[in-house]
Amino acid sequence: MSNEYRDIDKEQLIKLAEDYVDECLSNQKEAPTAKGAVVFKERNLPTIKYFVMQWLKKQDFSFYTRQYFYDALKDEMHPLSDTLKKIREYFDSVAEDIVANEGKGIFYAKNRLGMTDKVDSRTDNTNKITVEYVSAAPGTSHEPEEDKAGG
Repeated sequence: MSNEYRDIDKEQLIKLAEDYVDECLSNQKEAPTAKGAVVFKERNLPTIKYFVMQWLKKQDFSFYTRQYFYDALKDEMHPLSDTLKKIREYFDSVAEDIVANEGKGIFYAKNRLGMTDKVDSRTDNTNKITVEYVSAAPGTSHEPEEDKAGG
């Protein structure tokens, strides 16, 4: 990576990341029902790809390519490295909340956030014996009969 870094306003970049997340969280979706269309809130997962390739361009913010974003993340000497790490952590925490509370984005959660399915495997090595007591009718006995021949 070259050491010729652009002069990027960190505070403005953070503000744009916050605005992007706000838009993701306030997203609404219209769904048809038998009684007509219903509008409901459906939060979107914030992603680096959309943020860098679309959102920043819509805001007329001059930035790097998506690959440069990731390269700058890894380059500890890059002046934006810490800022980009904070933005990524922020996006991940919001995405994690959406996945946990709304059950959507499961593949995103597994691939990006490293979440896994929890397998609940239990082995119970106990044997259960059920004994049923039945009361005898009056005049009958459950005692073994003596051998009448032997005596």
